[in-house]
Amino acid sequence: MSKIKAIIVGVFIWSLGSIFYAASYLFPFLEDQELQANLVLAIIIIPSTWLGANIYYKGENMHGLKFGTIAVLTAMLLDVIITVPFVVVPQGGNHQDFFSAPAFWLIALEYLMVVILYWYLKVNPSYIQS
Repeated sequence: MSKIKAIIVGVFIWSLGSIFYAASYLFPFLEDQELQANLVLAIIIIPSTWLGANIYYKGENMHGLKFGTIAVLTAMLLDVIITVPFVVVPQGGNHQDFFSAPAFWLIALEYLMVVILYWYLKVNPSYIQS
């Protein structure tokens, strides 16, 4: 059950990120709107992931690295089947462009690190005190 819950929470976090990413195009404040969307996502992924981890860890104790990996892989799968075909391809991009972008990997790493940090601070703070 904990892996299924991790996937469901991963979908929730991805959904929040996608909504804010798309909404950022409605309020242009930078000339490079892709950069703007990535900056918005990089910022919003922190509270979104923290919220998702808070939801996940009610009744679960999976290590943050494992939960984070499942959640990030869930987001990547959703990007493969939803984001790229419906957002990137119509704008002239492709899967290779999307997944080879440094911003993608930096945000994925940030996502994973927030989950791990949550686990160390909120779920298993004894690791820090040791």
